[in-house]
Amino acid sequence: MLRRAPSLTDQVKTHIKDLILQGEFPGGRIPPEMELAEALGVSRTTVRDALSRLEMEGTISRRQGAGTFVNNPVLQIHSRLEEIWGYEAMLEAHGFTPSTRLIETLEISAGDSPYDAATAGDLQLAPDEPLVLVTKLFLENDAPVILTRNSIPRRLIAEPYQADDLGRPLYEFLEQFSRQRLSYYVTDIVPLAADAITADLLKIDPGTPLVSFDEIGYDDSNMPIVKAHSYFRDDLLRLRLLRRRV
Repeated sequence: MLRRAPSLTDQVKTHIKDLILQGEFPGGRIPPEMELAEALGVSRTTVRDALSRLEMEGTISRRQGAGTFVNNPVLQIHSRLEEIWGYEAMLEAHGFTPSTRLIETLEISAGDSPYDAATAGDLQLAPDEPLVLVTKLFLENDAPVILTRNSIPRRLIAEPYQADDLGRPLYEFLEQFSRQRLSYYVTDIVPLAADAITADLLKIDPGTPLVSFDEIGYDDSNMPIVKAHSYFRDDLLRLRLLRRRV
């Protein structure tokens, strides 16, 4: 399955954000819509829509009668946790030069998941239905930063694949080999102490506090297509959220 090309509005949004990060707007003031439209060679409507998306994510604010301004504190948030990122891209956004190591791929029965007894129910599988369990590390200079364990229903994988194919970002694998589009996650953020196996993989002491994401990923029709567990070393990667008043 081919990946969808970004819309013109998304391209303009990305370009304007790049200009913001490069400090191209003196005093943090965004030029008027018409001026931006002429500079970028697009319509004013496209610029307005791009600015609206930047405002929704908190990057800019529009002040009545004053103009549009950059929210500098928000620029310190290097990855948007409310968006689906490949973890290599997340680490790059934090200034790292990451690599990925595929630790293990197993085909097991859904009811035999060694890490989560709820996996079969969460993925709407019978206990004897097979799933593929993929364990990966994301590293910076050979130091493990993130550990992931992803469970994919075997029946969803429609195309032949090699083990190395599971090393790519999960959403890419699903699109190419399962013909499934990962639309969104429902995520529980869970603090926990590293067990012996997790600690060994992350090169930390057992019992070290970790931040973890327990997630169920859904397709566009709201069907569960993946169960994901991610474990983050807080001493190497600080996760930050923007919380806005509603």
